[in-house]
Amino acid sequence: MSAGTLARLANQDADYARLGLRRGPVEPWEDGMRTGGGPGSYEWWYFDAHLEDGSALVVTFYTKWLLNPKGREAPMIQVNLDRPGQPTLQRFVHGTPAEFTASREHCDVRLKGCYFRGDLHRYQIRVEVDDLTVDAELVGQVPSWRQATGVTYFGAHDEHTFAWLPSVPQGTVTATIAERGGAARTLRGIGYHDHNWGDVAMSKLLNHWYWGRAQAGSYSVIAAYLYAEKAYGRAELPQILIAKDGRIVADDASKVRLVLEDVFVDAHSRKPVADRVIYDYAEGNGTHYRVIFQRHQTLLDQRFADTVTGVKHALAVIAHVDGAYLRFSGTVTVERYDGDRLVETASDPGIWELMYLGHVEEEASPAGVPPVGEVRP
Repeated sequence: MSAGTLARLANQDADYARLGLRRGPVEPWEDGMRTGGGPGSYEWWYFDAHLEDGSALVVTFYTKWLLNPKGREAPMIQVNLDRPGQPTLQRFVHGTPAEFTASREHCDVRLKGCYFRGDLHRYQIRVEVDDLTVDAELVGQVPSWRQATGVTYFGAHDEHTFAWLPSVPQGTVTATIAERGGAARTLRGIGYHDHNWGDVAMSKLLNHWYWGRAQAGSYSVIAAYLYAEKAYGRAELPQILIAKDGRIVADDASKVRLVLEDVFVDAHSRKPVADRVIYDYAEGNGTHYRVIFQRHQTLLDQRFADTVTGVKHALAVIAHVDGAYLRFSGTVTVERYDGDRLVETASDPGIWELMYLGHVEEEASPAGVPPVGEVRP
């Protein structure tokens, strides 16, 4: 296998057979637990929502912290609530393997009275931690989807796996949020749920990625662009779903080109950040789409070394742990062209992220990445 194919999307008939999957619709068991939870593996179920008051809610259930997949199960839940004009509220639930269960038949993940459960269409998520209680229901508007098998293989002999399943690409959300000392609020909005798993630390496979999802008018979008580590040829791995009125209209990753504009160095994470992330999707028949993520605000700017304290923090610094996670909000615009003529455009608020697992490769110049500009806070 050549260096150019050291990372590949599993999309061949043999891949489907190996994974026990059909080329047809996603099945409920695919959103159940897909790993054994032992050393080397990791898995998480993710939910986010953009709510009617401008708040952003993110809830993730983990089998273990993604920075330590070598360890045994160490289940946890992370909740982030961003409210307009207020500091981010972040809470964690930590538990033992004995307190954690996850079905293999469908999504039903439980930890310390909290749960994340559903059937590919309707989900309930409940988290109660310290001074915060979240009860959310997500009802799908776009059918469950995966890019081919949803699995990317790494290595000359497909030695390692990274998998991604957008179980609910877009759905309506009803969320009741209660904070200690305040009245419970019930808010509605638009949400998303996906499921990720793998068998080796992501930092060994992937250097960084952009990922985002949004509703823009009648369009629903999930877009991602992943860059493999140097050992895997710095392969570029796009992922794309564009749906209109609940019907998928574009999802061929080979037709995607990424363009990053107004790139600057983030002063805290020291990572290059693009103010404009553009996915250009060209059909062979003259139709093409442009999905534009325009950053207005950085919601979260977190260096991995800062997520641990004491001796672990000192060791992380000594070991040059350089990872960072940034989450952004802003405007997402979908443009549809017929040839060079713009025939449709729609915009709405959206949320997206930049994950850096590795070092910034100064000598690398990925397609679509312009020279980095100034350092900005």
